[in-house]
Amino acid sequence: MQPMTHTVVGIDLGTSYSLVATMGGEGPRIIPNSLGEALTPSAISIDDDGEVLVGAAARARAATHPERTAMSFKRDMGTARTRRLDGRDYRAEELSALVLASLKRDAEAALGAAIDEAVVTVPAYFGEAQRRATRHACDIAGLRVERIINEPTAAALAYGLHNLHKEMRAAVVDLGGGTFDVTVLEIIEGVIEIQGSSGDVTLGGDDFVEALVKRCSDQIAAEHGAPVSDALARARLWRACEVAKRRLSDLDRTTLALPQLRVGRKEIDVELELDRHACEAAWQPILDRLGRPIRIALRDAGASARDIDEVLLVGGATRIPCVQHLVATLFGRLPSRSLPPDEIVALGAAVQAALKVGDAAVEDLVVTDIAPFTLGVATAETLMAQMVSGVFTPILERGTVLPASRVKTFHTVAEGQKRLLVEVYQGEHSLCADNEKLGEYEVKGIPSGPAGEEAIDIRFTYDLNGLLEVESTVLSTRKKSTLVIEPQARRLDKKAIKRAQRDMARLKFHPRDALPNRTALARADAVYAECRGPERELLGLAIARLRTALETQEPSLIDSAREALIALTTQLAAAT
Repeated sequence: MQPMTHTVVGIDLGTSYSLVATMGGEGPRIIPNSLGEALTPSAISIDDDGEVLVGAAARARAATHPERTAMSFKRDMGTARTRRLDGRDYRAEELSALVLASLKRDAEAALGAAIDEAVVTVPAYFGEAQRRATRHACDIAGLRVERIINEPTAAALAYGLHNLHKEMRAAVVDLGGGTFDVTVLEIIEGVIEIQGSSGDVTLGGDDFVEALVKRCSDQIAAEHGAPVSDALARARLWRACEVAKRRLSDLDRTTLALPQLRVGRKEIDVELELDRHACEAAWQPILDRLGRPIRIALRDAGASARDIDEVLLVGGATRIPCVQHLVATLFGRLPSRSLPPDEIVALGAAVQAALKVGDAAVEDLVVTDIAPFTLGVATAETLMAQMVSGVFTPILERGTVLPASRVKTFHTVAEGQKRLLVEVYQGEHSLCADNEKLGEYEVKGIPSGPAGEEAIDIRFTYDLNGLLEVESTVLSTRKKSTLVIEPQARRLDKKAIKRAQRDMARLKFHPRDALPNRTALARADAVYAECRGPERELLGLAIARLRTALETQEPSLIDSAREALIALTTQLAAAT
């Protein structure tokens, strides 16, 4: 048997959907999952037998088994928040690791090659804790990740690969399921220079759905005297609002129908008419939040809206018409969707993976990136005859093109001071307490003297791989001290990785070859809950046929019953 070859892939670990891509002979391409689909929902569910479901089957179960399903956990990366499933608490990085492991298995099956390394994307405005949690998720999934790149940068790479010979200034507007990023870049002769970036890690397509849920819930409460508080009823309402949001991207009006929805202590048939203009009014507070990051990105790039030659839309939520209208209004031009908005980030991650291994297909492409946050140190200042400590002093400003090196001179603040504690922070606030601490070290051997006499240079050197070197030099003695803050040092140690991997190995995973059947049943169950009358009876029979066929273990019967169920589910889902 021939040994497996190894390859590096690009992964878009998204809030709603995740994708994996590779560079082929004709450019980057998406690797389909075990269902033959490009998009793998970022969803985890544990069924009644204790088996873990990842992807489409898990997402479908959110409407029927919300207490056993987790979604949108990317928003919790870098926090202590957990999701409780089947009696166990899961951190966001553990849930993300399950998604990454599924993508890894599907890619290895499709490529016939072992995958142990990937380039993974994150929102440009992810802070250090969130990026560290992403690395932890990769460690647990068995993926080595030396490069984590910003999602808009990845989109720019995919876009730039198709526009190598253009000279333009572009803005990438990336609105995904849970995060929003804006990046201004310039393309000149194959060189992509990132010039400004901003965003909001708590703003995305899910917020539009949640606004619809609140609007519909308020209307139901007003008409029936009780709110939609039951967990299963709320999950059904959320799914119906998600479908309605998508329909309103193409239609002016749609109907939201939920038969036998539990409201208070009774079950009622709910039918609501949703008008696009009324929904857009409910979405206005969300739309207002989109404007500020756009203005910040333009300001950091030293550009105005009229300087932008092309606006590139990225992320599924940019399909919402009022989002497109807002972007067109702010930039004064119609935005472009020349590449699939759901896939462009993963495609760009594959381009970055090709750059990393020196693939000839991208030899004419060069990309720069910028520091998404300001980096600095804690200092003390004398204000009104009082010493105030914990003041944040920037050394390397947000938006600095990487790689970069910046130095600033500081002085002793006390008489006879022989030591200096260098505390390194990341953030945009004036006080260190409001920023994120990255590390610290002590500078010793400062000659004793009056306050302010001794000068110390502190230099920050920051590279594209996220490695930060902090070097201090006592100018009178030329003595140097160095602290290196690198992604490897912020990963889990080997014992912690093995412990997390052992915990994952104890989980029972649904067999990969049986996943198409489980997904078909989960999707059908979700639609069954929304049907009534003859349609529900017909779908119930189709579900029963597939379950009976599974008991026979006859492949031809199973395939026939599954395809029939999928066709009927698709037909009824479009009608409900």
